[in-house]
Amino acid sequence: MSPSGVLPADVKLRLDRFADLLLKWNKTLNLIARRDTDAVWERHINDSLQLAPLFPPVVTRGVDLGTGAGFPGLVLSIATGVKFDLIESDRRKASFLRSAVLETDAPATVHACRIEVAEIAPASLVTARALAPLSRLLPLAARFLTDDGVCLLLKGARVEDELAEARRGRRLSVTRVPSRTSPEGVILIVRIPREDTPGHI
Repeated sequence: MSPSGVLPADVKLRLDRFADLLLKWNKTLNLIARRDTDAVWERHINDSLQLAPLFPPVVTRGVDLGTGAGFPGLVLSIATGVKFDLIESDRRKASFLRSAVLETDAPATVHACRIEVAEIAPASLVTARALAPLSRLLPLAARFLTDDGVCLLLKGARVEDELAEARRGRRLSVTRVPSRTSPEGVILIVRIPREDTPGHI
């Protein structure tokens, strides 16, 4: 992905291939809502892509929690070339993700397990989209985050309520970035102090 946000032609082709594969599998697997099948790029791919300009200056690997149909982790892996570990507990969705990784030549590894038991080394980037309230999500993310790492989280209209709950007794550094794809959406850039990692957050 170029600094201007314009997708190189080869990346666009690979993301189009991913979208085609998603729609094919969606007929039997219900990966996305049927109402979204005519708007995969607008509602899902572009929503994921807006995280790319927010990556840390140096990032060699990311961990995506609850990848589901590939958002945002697989899309970001295809678009940026950053290696991602994709965690998805639903084995049918994990099968789709493995097929999509092969079809798009994405630098990603699929882990078909629950987030709580995943054996993955910490990374400087953790991402998630519509996975869980922040009070539950941040303790999960902290396990996979390096000391200087950041979480990029796509959240919706209840984000302020979630933040208030998540901050009870915890220190968090949070920056809000308005979503470009949803009027109620927001991207949270979250840094978790080391003393607030597993067992403390």
